[in-house]
Amino acid sequence: MPGGRLTQQERQQIASGVADGLAYAEIARRLDRPTSTVTREVMRNGGPTAYRADLAHRATEHRTHRRKQTAPRGAGAPPQTDGRDAEAVRDYEETFTTVLMASGVPRMMARVLACLTLTDTGSLTASDLVQRLQVSPASISKAIAFLESQGLVRRERDERRRERYVVDEEVWYQSMMASARATAQLVETARQGVGVLGPDTPAAIRLENIARFVDFVSESIVRAAEQAREILHTKPGTP
Repeated sequence: MPGGRLTQQERQQIASGVADGLAYAEIARRLDRPTSTVTREVMRNGGPTAYRADLAHRATEHRTHRRKQTAPRGAGAPPQTDGRDAEAVRDYEETFTTVLMASGVPRMMARVLACLTLTDTGSLTASDLVQRLQVSPASISKAIAFLESQGLVRRERDERRRERYVVDEEVWYQSMMASARATAQLVETARQGVGVLGPDTPAAIRLENIARFVDFVSESIVRAAEQAREILHTKPGTP
């Protein structure tokens, strides 16, 4: 039923749809499920090239069993001091992580970024992340290094001199600019190839067209980011 856990039969339909090259939205429509449910299911179980219904079903059962073992005693999900539903928040965090992965962010890095983004403070220490994600400090360190290189997080010291990892509104703008700089390097490299291969050769023409296309798209992104930057600092409900 929509909203409940996926059945093994539904996973088999997802596997068939993926194998047939159907879009996630179409598979979801056939199952009467949200597209995010299908996207998350595929991405967390090997991706579109390796998804298998039987393995995905066993992996889900394993995760459910592990959650029950680690959850505190007592009926229901643990209460949240902010009044939020713990299970709903956990499910949404998985959905957000899956969307980040679908956009090209590696899984561990996506988990860290999602965890930071969904905290009210927008910042956590390494030990906070280790505890929340139940992974090693080395995994956190590697993920943070990658996210920093993409301009998606920054470091700062709190009043206790602890290093904190921060994701705020401005970080998304800076990440867009970092991506534009990387794209500019691609444009420059492509045009270097034109000179090496000869301007009238098919390969050089191909490289020049790539350079022109990427350059146009990159400039458009930078211009749009500059124009929309103030949106990142706008409070909900503000015109």
